[in-house]
Amino acid sequence: MTRVPVAICAADPILESGVSHQLRPRPEVEVLRPSEEDRAEVALVVVDRLDEESEQLLRRLQRTSTVRTGLIIGEFGQDALQTSIECGVAAVLRRRDADADRLVGLVTALIRGEGVLPGDMLGRLLDHVGRLQRGVPSASGATLSTLSAREGEVLRLISDGFDTREIATKMSYSERTVKNILQEVTTRLQLRNRAHAVGFAMRQGLI
Repeated sequence: MTRVPVAICAADPILESGVSHQLRPRPEVEVLRPSEEDRAEVALVVVDRLDEESEQLLRRLQRTSTVRTGLIIGEFGQDALQTSIECGVAAVLRRRDADADRLVGLVTALIRGEGVLPGDMLGRLLDHVGRLQRGVPSASGATLSTLSAREGEVLRLISDGFDTREIATKMSYSERTVKNILQEVTTRLQLRNRAHAVGFAMRQGLI
């Protein structure tokens, strides 16, 4: 049997140690040291929740490697699924379910090119796809898929009266990141300012 080389990426060494401990005895996988990660065929990103730091890690993996990425996560928020997909994640497993057999099954599925989602997340994804398919193009060509999950969440919070600092706190982002998200939306959709962006999103049914 050829062992699958796996890189485990986690900001918290305790999270990394827990997954490594589950996988090291298994003959199906080879847990790589940090100096060996260029040999990885699968990367497992282990996080408590999807915040700015973990999203940056996922996007870096997406840009700089050809590995198949799985996400082992503790708390999976409402918008985390779309963000994960946008970041190239092919499989998701909740940390509470991450025993050795499920971890090996996740790695095996990834190496076969398969996607893995818990049942409730799969239902959420299918519901999201259905909403996208029902989107009606606007005069500017925008549809329900125009906004990413985090862009939509930022605009929803603005429409509820939160300022940049409060939004950054709620979403576990820096204020700079929130400002960059707003800049990206207004530039891409050719809008004048954040009020125009919120009004546009509400008229189009995006938030």
